[in-house]
Amino acid sequence: MSALPLPLASAPRPKLTLWQLVMVFFFTVSGGAYGLELVVSASGPGMALLLILVTPLVWSLPIALLSAELSAAIPDEGGYYVWVKRALGPFWGFLEGWWSWLSSFPLMAVHPVLFAEYLSALLSEQFGVSFLADNAWARWLVAVAMILALAWLNLRGARAVGASSIWFGVFILAPFAVMSLLGLLRLIQSPTPIWQPLVPPETGLLGAFGIGLFILMWNYAGWDAVSTINGEVEHPQRNVPLAIAITIPLIVLTYFLPVLAGLAGGLPWADWSLGTFPLVATALGGAWLGLWLAVGALVSRLGLFNAQLLSISRLPFVLAEDGYLPRAITREHKRFGTPWVSIAVCAVIYILFSLDAFASLIVTCMVLYSAALILECLALIALRLKEPNLPRPVRVPGGLAGAVLITLLPTAVLLLAIVATVQEVGPQMLYLSAVAVVSGPLAYPLLRALMKRLQPAAPLGR
Repeated sequence: MSALPLPLASAPRPKLTLWQLVMVFFFTVSGGAYGLELVVSASGPGMALLLILVTPLVWSLPIALLSAELSAAIPDEGGYYVWVKRALGPFWGFLEGWWSWLSSFPLMAVHPVLFAEYLSALLSEQFGVSFLADNAWARWLVAVAMILALAWLNLRGARAVGASSIWFGVFILAPFAVMSLLGLLRLIQSPTPIWQPLVPPETGLLGAFGIGLFILMWNYAGWDAVSTINGEVEHPQRNVPLAIAITIPLIVLTYFLPVLAGLAGGLPWADWSLGTFPLVATALGGAWLGLWLAVGALVSRLGLFNAQLLSISRLPFVLAEDGYLPRAITREHKRFGTPWVSIAVCAVIYILFSLDAFASLIVTCMVLYSAALILECLALIALRLKEPNLPRPVRVPGGLAGAVLITLLPTAVLLLAIVATVQEVGPQMLYLSAVAVVSGPLAYPLLRALMKRLQPAAPLGR
């Protein structure tokens, strides 16, 4: 058998600076307070404010600490895929990468679909243009255009994504800051118990807590996702933990202050629904502020897709490097040094999944994401046992017991969320989720037989 041709040399990838990394984290996890309106009406104003502060402690902080320790100890391209492979072996590493990539298909497609929906509503309500509202295929073409534009931006590299994320972030955070200031001033001038009632009158305390928690856990998820681009970060052992430490309070404030200000804006809490923030902003500051918030919802979807494509597109790249996917996926752009084939493959998949037929797969994605996250928790513990002397510039406090404790909390939250979701949507989603999970163990030997034998495996530590 002839030797495989050496890949063509490509340009080095410009790396993310600290503040670019902060905004990539911001958009990978949050993207602004849009969507939190449902927590207020479903769980009540008091419970919503409480959960915004409590959820990071039981959900975000454990995963952030896990990501900080492993990113500082193993700052390699591929992130959580590399961690699990090194800790648990190639089979479990493959499952980590496969499940994470598979779960992104419908989840990533949600952003362009909502972008098109928001644009349609904005044109119709503000300018009387109803073409998009009346034409589903036109909205899909808008979604396709968004995907292609941001794939092109990703092609230019992590630095380009980071720089654009800063501009997207400023555009989104500025109107929320103005709205928050106006709401707080009104609250100071006319103090009212905006946190009452704690929960809706017809909902029990535990039920209101559970509903809000399940919504907020997805608004606080994704701290591990950025690890796939650790190799494209300046000084990752220092900057990744520092960026996490900056982004957690930033996101908490981004959620808490607009909800607090919105409750002071006078709109009845029971009437809150998706799209309420522009209405509250209009009541507090005028039509110009409401329009800014409405346009901000569009920009939020751009920022979310942009940052998440950056991290997700590295998964097929590292899977291909290890011989599980075609070697062509490892090709890098000569000028920008980016994995352009991997980005293109992801873009095509998300274009297909942006069709409405795949919307019902969101619950299945939740199960896949949960399975992958549990493997990361196991990897943290396994590496503590297997490699106790591995240099860890950042370490979860409390020794091995501390590492076990921070993995138990998010695992319990995930399992509760899965059980509650399955009970709500029915067992048919459980069957589909089971098929998706089993696809990993089935794909592993098949892909090894088809492709892995054609090239040597990368070392476990990459």
